Amino acid sequence: MADKLRVGVIGTGYVAKNNFLPVLAQTEDIKFVGVMAGHYESAVRAAKNFGAQHAVKTIEELVDLGLDCAFVLTPKAVHAEQVKFLLNHGVDTYCEKPMATTMRDCRELVELRQKTGRKLMIGFNRRYAPVVTAAKKAFGDGMPDVIIAQKNRPQTEYHATLENAVHMIDLMRYFCGEAVEVNAISRFTDPDYETFTTAQISFESGSSGILIADRSAGQWEETLEMHGGNQTVLVHMPESVTVVDNQQRHTTELTPLAMGWAKSEDKLGFSYAIRHFFDCIRNDTEPLTSPEDALKTHELLNRVLIGAGLPAME
Repeated sequence: MADKLRVGVIGTGYVAKNNFLPVLAQTEDIKFVGVMAGHYESAVRAAKNFGAQHAVKTIEELVDLGLDCAFVLTPKAVHAEQVKFLLNHGVDTYCEKPMATTMRDCRELVELRQKTGRKLMIGFNRRYAPVVTAAKKAFGDGMPDVIIAQKNRPQTEYHATLENAVHMIDLMRYFCGEAVEVNAISRFTDPDYETFTTAQISFESGSSGILIADRSAGQWEETLEMHGGNQTVLVHMPESVTVVDNQQRHTTELTPLAMGWAKSEDKLGFSYAIRHFFDCIRNDTEPLTSPEDALKTHELLNRVLIGAGLPAME
């Protein structure tokens, strides 16, 4: 492997432009060799603005640049097709969540990753956010007795629970382990555009979790509330984490640590996830959010969808 990883990017939408491309542009031990987008003009602009050496029109052209790894930051409907192409052509791949829109495709990606021996990391960036890292450290090897995970927004979208609540389901697994029982409720006029989804989840560890995902809230909000081990841990994404025990209450605010200029790619964990991906390639280690682990998150998500009467990932 060369001293600098040769990196390509597929997708130049909001998440890419705000949370990935700025990080890649400032990463010194890589070569940002190419970018591809649905519209070639968008790829040209991204290459110019973020220092990619080439803008290309097709995934074939991107791979022909001699990539070591690539980031798939496109709409979820095309993740499976693009990731399969990259893995089959020997390219280690970071794929934004969800890794696919069907359980069949998710399982095929896991099998292909194992067959090809390439790295595949799924972009559950919340695990890498500093506030979540601090909360995980507070529990150490233990698990909370109860976790309440909320991700609320003021407007619905197509398959909102799949698109957004999957982050919170992944965090519930991260803190509590694997689920044994799921009871879910949703409200909707059109099942493709749900108003809310809630779920109560029991875990093998004995933990109990409540998921709240409302799409008629006053504003965007993500929170974790966890109790257990004679302490309470409160996460208000992405700014603060509070740890409470029977002697003190300690709150850490993340933004002031960067003199008030903390960026979303750092606060929400994107930059740390990107660094982790590069480190896994260089050190030949498996990502924290491997496809095998991510598959379990998607399986739990699918159980929530089915229980809530929403379109499933089948």
